[in-house]
Amino acid sequence: MPKELDVHLVVDNYGTHKHARVKAWLARRPRFHVHYTPTYSSWLNQVERWFGLITQQAIRRGSFSSVTDLRRQIERFVAQWNQHPKPFVWTATAESILAKLERLGKVICGTQH
Repeated sequence: MPKELDVHLVVDNYGTHKHARVKAWLARRPRFHVHYTPTYSSWLNQVERWFGLITQQAIRRGSFSSVTDLRRQIERFVAQWNQHPKPFVWTATAESILAKLERLGKVICGTQH
């Protein structure tokens, strides 16, 4: 990656991304910019779908004798995927997303007893 380019990292709000050691690492690397997805919005993140594919097709029901073995399997999957990559296509409409948020709001604010 060219050193003159900024690197934008999109991450969820998981605590490890905000750990003091991570913050210190990022502070020493000003070209890295972290963008957090909103809390409870992993459904917005298509990267989640990619990790789901890796889990389903490369990891689940696997038996790995070491981290190196697991990593090798993931790298094998990625190499095979990259031979014929398929883009992830956003299929949700604005209306369906707003309807989902409305339903969620009713569950969170209402009493479901």
